[in-house]
Amino acid sequence: MTSSATTQAVSELTVPVPWGEVRGKVWGPDHGRPVLCLHGWADNCGAFDTLIPLLPTECRYVAVDLAGHGLSSHRPPGAFYYTAAYAADVRRVVDALQWKTFSIIAHSMGGDIAGMFCSLYPEMVEALVLLDSYGFLPTDTRQLCKIIRRGIDEMIQFEKLNNEKKQKVYTREKAAERLLSANPSLTAESVQSLLQRGLLQVDGGVAFSRDLRVNFKNITRLSLEQSLETLSRTQTHILLILAGDNLDKLFSEKTQKKFNSALLQAFRDRNHTVVRVPGDHHIHLNSPEVIAPFVSDFLRSKVLSQPASLVNTQPSKL
Repeated sequence: MTSSATTQAVSELTVPVPWGEVRGKVWGPDHGRPVLCLHGWADNCGAFDTLIPLLPTECRYVAVDLAGHGLSSHRPPGAFYYTAAYAADVRRVVDALQWKTFSIIAHSMGGDIAGMFCSLYPEMVEALVLLDSYGFLPTDTRQLCKIIRRGIDEMIQFEKLNNEKKQKVYTREKAAERLLSANPSLTAESVQSLLQRGLLQVDGGVAFSRDLRVNFKNITRLSLEQSLETLSRTQTHILLILAGDNLDKLFSEKTQKKFNSALLQAFRDRNHTVVRVPGDHHIHLNSPEVIAPFVSDFLRSKVLSQPASLVNTQPSKL
């Protein structure tokens, strides 16, 4: 690709939040069209290291480590990790960056966060790219109480045992093996990209930096009707990129699979762009050249071809 950010410097970002800081990485010019990048569950902003260098240089890309992931602070004791809380974090970050309007590229769980943010603040988002994520994922109504209860019970049990648990220490090689075995859609090279921000040096070796509480069930849940309503409230252009033929991987619960056709139809009914490409769940990290042309064309046609918002013409203080 001729227009890429490959040669541009990457800088570290730190945004203060009430419980610590949200960390991230920045690519592109100070006055570039702002694009926020949100990674998936248990990943970190290193998941965008291979894709962003292939995207248009006219944009300023900010990829963050979501709370409890990568180098960002863990939430305070007793706090849950759930979609609405992450959406609030997005608002904190863009306020700190002084972005009034921006675009979002989001993968997996990051897509769910982006979808909620777009429905809550539709006037702020110029374009949304969903990478192997429906972004408006519903839960079977009959399972709602069971799932929310499970999330609460997991937290209570964790709090009871937390003082007794010892941090698991690995060598870097064993940590890489552990991450690879837990994420079969990753390659060995992709694992190394994630481990750059996913490990902390501790006595005797390294430990994973993410908060164990991110493993608990998300207690923010929407029915199909509510999911379609949130999608209808977005005012932005959406590019949905689905990797591979097995869409079941997008659903963490079996009962969610029945919503697949309804979700796809909802995107098409609203004239959003749906693209299927060969690959796996981490295609944006493993094989970014497959999806980069679609993302680049989308950004050029829906964002870069439009006049820049005057409110974003001043560089951020961060």
